[in-house]
Amino acid sequence: MEIGSILLGFIFLLNTFFAIVMIFRERRDASSSWAWLLVLFFIPLLGFLLYLLFGQNLSRYRMFQWEDRKKLGIDKLLATQLEEIRNNSFVFKSEIAKKYKQMINMHVLNNDALLTDNNKVEIFTDGNEKFETLLKDIEQAKHHIHLQYYIFKKDELGKRLVSALTKKAEQGVKVRVLYDDLGSRSLRPRFFKELRKAEGEVEVFFPSKLRWINLRLNYRNHRKLVIIDGSIGYVGGFNVGDEYLGLDPSFGYWRDTHLKIQGTAVHAIQARFILDWNQATEKRVISYSPELFPEQPKTGDSSIQIVTSGPDSEWEQIKNGYMKMISSASESIYIQTPYFIPDASILDALKIACLSGVEVKLMIPDKPDHPFVYWATLSYAGELLKSGAEIYIYENGFIHAKTIVVDHEIASVGTANIDMRSFRLNFEVNAFLYDVDIATKLYESFIEDMEKSRQLTIEAYVQRSRTIRIKESVSRLLSPIL
Repeated sequence: MEIGSILLGFIFLLNTFFAIVMIFRERRDASSSWAWLLVLFFIPLLGFLLYLLFGQNLSRYRMFQWEDRKKLGIDKLLATQLEEIRNNSFVFKSEIAKKYKQMINMHVLNNDALLTDNNKVEIFTDGNEKFETLLKDIEQAKHHIHLQYYIFKKDELGKRLVSALTKKAEQGVKVRVLYDDLGSRSLRPRFFKELRKAEGEVEVFFPSKLRWINLRLNYRNHRKLVIIDGSIGYVGGFNVGDEYLGLDPSFGYWRDTHLKIQGTAVHAIQARFILDWNQATEKRVISYSPELFPEQPKTGDSSIQIVTSGPDSEWEQIKNGYMKMISSASESIYIQTPYFIPDASILDALKIACLSGVEVKLMIPDKPDHPFVYWATLSYAGELLKSGAEIYIYENGFIHAKTIVVDHEIASVGTANIDMRSFRLNFEVNAFLYDVDIATKLYESFIEDMEKSRQLTIEAYVQRSRTIRIKESVSRLLSPIL
């Protein structure tokens, strides 16, 4: 009895200690803090273990170091661009970019996201088209191929991609592959045996120290990037796996959005890959070389900023970009996301837009790949519905696209969902595009997808069953830590 009392007292003190750490040292937002306090005090011992696995806060750590960055002159370019934008001497090649100079200024200041205006952009909404084009570009590579995915599966698509990379490595092209440990948890090092034999390099982001336990599993590198010869860049929602080709019967057709970019914006994508790669390795660090950042000819006239965010950042850069887009809308906001779990600021901004007469359309999936996330998404969508938004449930398979289009003028495409995980926990990357033609194409894709969707009405939502209401309530309570 005495031992039991001592043990209970120890657990209580331990929980109290973690509560103090969480509130006073890590300075989380209130909703996340309350969610963790509930976990710690209602399931004491298990809550402690869950906190170790999922509760670490990386924002106070400086994870990414790249001293060679100064050799690019990026710091000087950023300072010059920022100063010119502030004093109105910056020459915008695009009237749309000029119109949104406040948002551009924000991304330059808080994310070192240079505005580039000589880019050509190709949009992919189908996995087969995206990967066929990517494989052709890989085949044409001359100097290097840098490839990074959150999920990399050892299925037919994965094998085909590794085979193509191995062939290029054997030809002397430098091949580097980076994947996330949790997202690609079924992957084993032997899958890349032939690629390594050909002197290709493979690294893992946040690898597990123990086979089944990873104390940083809550922090996932959700980025999907490919850079070929420093002149072609890919960014978007597709991972590597047969389901992304629509071959998984449980999901059916996979609807996503991915970009192929040519132009100076590729330099920003390359820099992001190098930072992530160098964090993941100690032995094969990439140093600056001109071949990695070749001078880019004018291939188009799209103005782009490549914006990244992660749990190590003080600012929620991509979320702030979303907020600025929403608040600047005067006519329309079109959003596609598989997970809609906004924090209070995003939700309020969308409600205000609705109440101000802005046309707000949100498209979400009709089937869950993560049940709790799905029911939380439905709950928030229902709340937005009451403000006058139109909610569409995509029925032609699974929609995984992460896109926002505002006023048919600007858009964002990337890896970040409209959820708290993407805003605070995952390492993400988005392209912010100031281009009417690109925005119009994404808008047209949305309209086409509406034909394959059903509209969720207030009447239908109010009449949902008691079971669904309970699922929504539980999932919403857990949403800050999903």
